[in-house]
Amino acid sequence: MKAFQVLLALLLTAAAADGQSFHFGSCPQPSVQEDFNITKYMGTWYEIEKLPAKFERGKCNQATYSLLVDGTVNVHNAELLSNGKINSIEGVAKVKDPSQPAILGVSFFKGVPDAPYWVLSTDYQSYALVYSCSDFFGLLHIDFAWILARTRMLTGDIISKLHDKLAAAGVNVSHLTVSNQTGCDIMI
Repeated sequence: MKAFQVLLALLLTAAAADGQSFHFGSCPQPSVQEDFNITKYMGTWYEIEKLPAKFERGKCNQATYSLLVDGTVNVHNAELLSNGKINSIEGVAKVKDPSQPAILGVSFFKGVPDAPYWVLSTDYQSYALVYSCSDFFGLLHIDFAWILARTRMLTGDIISKLHDKLAAAGVNVSHLTVSNQTGCDIMI
């Protein structure tokens, strides 16, 4: 039991130090987009707001999704670092259960379990609300959330509506940070 307490303390300390959003208990199970159409979701999305994520260090964050022949999705995430270089990573997303196409798993590294990628809401043309949560033995969870848009800006009304959806899902929207989408001309 002592080793478990030490592990738990280390996980909590690391999560807090990195600005991650961690909580006691299991992951919530929010509602996802009904009748999700993965084909309409393809294309480029720009990050408008997010829960802090250690793996995102730059600005101009964007994700481009393209459907592959086998039905999986190529994921290309890119950001502009402070030194002017573009940092990017490629991964693959898969629908976990055809009866719930808005629940995907995304993997960027072979041999590493898929990360959850749940599309909570989208109109396909202007906004998307994405949630991810990883559960650690039912004792604590770390969650991520992204408000995405087809352009580098989104109206306050839509952002407010998406905040309400996140809050209803149990996400603390006061922890959301606004993403910097200025000076992004170098991004493709």
